[in-house]
Amino acid sequence: MKKISLFIPIIAVIILMTGCSKWVDQGESITAVGSSALQPLVETVAESYQAQNPGKFINVQGGGSGTGLSQVQSGAVEIGNSDVFAEEKSGIDAAALIDHRVAVVGITPIVNKGVGVKDISMENLKKIFTGEITNWNQLGGKDQRIVILNRAAGSGTRATFERWVLDGETAIRAQEQDSSGMVRQIVADTPGAISYVAFSYVTEDVATLNIDGVEPTDENVTTNDWTIWAYEHMYTKKETDQLTKDFLAYMLSEDVQKNIVGELGYIPVSDMKVERDWEGNLVN
Repeated sequence: MKKISLFIPIIAVIILMTGCSKWVDQGESITAVGSSALQPLVETVAESYQAQNPGKFINVQGGGSGTGLSQVQSGAVEIGNSDVFAEEKSGIDAAALIDHRVAVVGITPIVNKGVGVKDISMENLKKIFTGEITNWNQLGGKDQRIVILNRAAGSGTRATFERWVLDGETAIRAQEQDSSGMVRQIVADTPGAISYVAFSYVTEDVATLNIDGVEPTDENVTTNDWTIWAYEHMYTKKETDQLTKDFLAYMLSEDVQKNIVGELGYIPVSDMKVERDWEGNLVN
């Protein structure tokens, strides 16, 4: 009887391990990694999906678009979130991935509320980030040194900003942050600071800048009057599990697109009046 009682816990552990292995094999848990600009939307939709589908788990992490694309390409995660097309990233085989465009994000320059500037030309915005303009008084603002804050090199938000504002040039060396939320906080707390974030990260702690008289609004993005915007992509391998397929279908469902995407500061793809290809050309 003593020997039998010793075997029972061992058998129980084996059964538990077998069950866990089967649960994982069935794809009951998936991971989405990448763009911090897209992260709040994916997290919110994941919570909603999990509430409606007990036992299904969607793990969401940031790290930047470059990380998302490389991780999904290597098979380390099921979904790679990105603000840029896979074709734009060196080392990524776009032909091996499937692009799911789930939203559009506008990106705006943000400044500390005390700089005294509300409107800027695209040319002068470029000159700030290339180091030609160094004081806000050169733009009619306060006599205050401009403090530049950049996103990290792998950031899709940074790539989009540099593409449309700097015309492909690289911003001068400055403090860098991986997190959009941290960027916003530092700009809010630092006199003279400027950076850029997705519309969804704008709060009352910071001020946005109009560019050439155009406001950073969803409506202006949909018509391309505000040109600093990007598709939000969720990339997968061509062959993927059922949970990944189901979650992406939920993300693109009418209910999510109408009731969650807009509320979080993103733009449903269906609202766009223009379309861009990966090279940045308008295709309609």
